[in-house]
Amino acid sequence: MSEIGPRVGVLGSYGGCNLGDEAILASILADLQIRRPDAEVLVFSRDPQHTAREHPNVAVAPWEGVGRERTAEALSRLDLLVLGGGGILYDTEARRYLRVVRTAQEQRVPVFAYALGAGPLTEDLDCTMARETLAAAVEVTVRDEESKVALEEAGVTAPVTVTADPALLLQPEEFDPAVLNGSLPPERRVVGMSVREPGRAAQHLDADEYHQLLAQVGDFIVHRLDAALLFVPMERSDIRHSHAVLSRMTAAEHCRVLNGQFRPGQILDLMRHLDMAVGMRLHFLMFAALSGVPVLALPYAGKVFDFAQRIGAPVPRGVVREAAGPLIAQVDRLWDERPQRREEIAARVAGLRQRATETGRRLGAQLDRLAPVGVPEPVVSA
Repeated sequence: MSEIGPRVGVLGSYGGCNLGDEAILASILADLQIRRPDAEVLVFSRDPQHTAREHPNVAVAPWEGVGRERTAEALSRLDLLVLGGGGILYDTEARRYLRVVRTAQEQRVPVFAYALGAGPLTEDLDCTMARETLAAAVEVTVRDEESKVALEEAGVTAPVTVTADPALLLQPEEFDPAVLNGSLPPERRVVGMSVREPGRAAQHLDADEYHQLLAQVGDFIVHRLDAALLFVPMERSDIRHSHAVLSRMTAAEHCRVLNGQFRPGQILDLMRHLDMAVGMRLHFLMFAALSGVPVLALPYAGKVFDFAQRIGAPVPRGVVREAAGPLIAQVDRLWDERPQRREEIAARVAGLRQRATETGRRLGAQLDRLAPVGVPEPVVSA
């Protein structure tokens, strides 16, 4: 054991590809710093340069395109590996992370599963690796009930505790509103919108259909609610799909796609400038809810549906089966109910934030078994 404290590795979908994943990493690192300031932290990143630039106080190592021997050497120096958080255990992707976990366990490194998101998880190889590696983990926590069910249906028999997404603990960083003043009509209220690409995590999405659906919703927001529409990309591919929706709108002159490079905390701070949020991306909705902004979720997957239910937000059938009329009616109703929705969201989000701290508390207890230290519990404000 190192004299300066436990050596902790963190493995997830990190490296600047997605603002939600970066919010998860920032929150995990901040919590670790509070609980175990003596810990040495090594982040396994898809883009080590990006991670080192954003988090200069931790060590960084690559894990994609790297030989197993090099990964095993880095893992062998750890006292504990944190897997997660976030939605990384799904078909064809889970096996990539779990190979690293298996290598850690071969090196006798304990593994802690941190507020994971799981599903869809049906491929034999992914299910087998999940069963085997999580059975040997010191603890398994997931961020929602759907993830627990997905692991259980994959055959995982290890105890699974439901906590909440680490990004709920993210702290805002100042967002310059001048970025918006030059592009959005100043006399209009602002509604945020989030879209995403079809892919392995959203296999049932038909891009053309949902682009047309959201274009109709966007036109309603502009014409009937007298609001401007701001598309907020959470990763690079969202920009293209935002413009695809815009191209189908008749009121595109009152809409903008947010441009520029932003940190997760800045996007969180941006949300306080919105009057309502309509979107697909989980962490876009989460950031809005953290800021007390009424949200209408457009579920493309169970994780979005689960979060919307947990904060008491209206939940349409989503962007796969929804028709324009009922969805527009939901938008109209939410607009009228904004004051009471804000109060309900604030109360529910406070409870979720407390649940999110439970993951860190459990990790802290595991680390104390390695090297006890007297560190006060972090305080979470409502």
